[in-house]
Amino acid sequence: MAYRRTPAVQARLDAQQQQIVRAAASVLARSGYGGLSMAAVAAAAGVATGTVYGHFAGKSELVGAVFRQVVEREVAVVSAVTAEGAALERLVAGVETFAGRALKNPRLAYAMLAEPVDAAVDAQRLHYRQVFAQSFEAAIRAGMAGGEIAGQDPRISAAALVGAIAEVMVGPLSQRSDDDPEPAGADRVVAELVAFALRAVGAPESGGYERFAPGRERPGHDR
Repeated sequence: MAYRRTPAVQARLDAQQQQIVRAAASVLARSGYGGLSMAAVAAAAGVATGTVYGHFAGKSELVGAVFRQVVEREVAVVSAVTAEGAALERLVAGVETFAGRALKNPRLAYAMLAEPVDAAVDAQRLHYRQVFAQSFEAAIRAGMAGGEIAGQDPRISAAALVGAIAEVMVGPLSQRSDDDPEPAGADRVVAELVAFALRAVGAPESGGYERFAPGRERPGHDR
């Protein structure tokens, strides 16, 4: 007769798995993908290394779980700030939130966006880029419908924006120091990305850019 876990046992195992995933996210934020090992995660979680392997077959599977948890949270925040308001404001809020939150936790963001990883993790990274692009696509479609921006293929424009933001972020994210984790010039980077995004979608320059002046409080900035 096959053993069936009781609800209490399953709840305990689920809680332990979440504890391990949180510990892995902490290790990623501190040491990056290259510095993450099953032993390091076990130490951070306060469990035996064998316990980590009991939940995850290996490093790639564990990091995949971290990607799902961290990136889905970020997707939810970006989706929320791009859901309402004028189309250009939604687009700007998405860029500010995506870039601003990454710059607040650069080591983890670098692992999520650019650090060399296993093929399975990289495939997951590409999937989530597409999910992020959907929020930008919705804002671009709304802008076209309202006459705020020029006609274009919103899917291609959204994918190009996400790709450009991720590429621009590689430099700042990799240049942070332990003494000052947020990269120098983070506000300028975000402001330039906002200006680029508006130009890229063909937003009118007269009277448009000053509404999104650098220095104003960025939505969804805190992690």
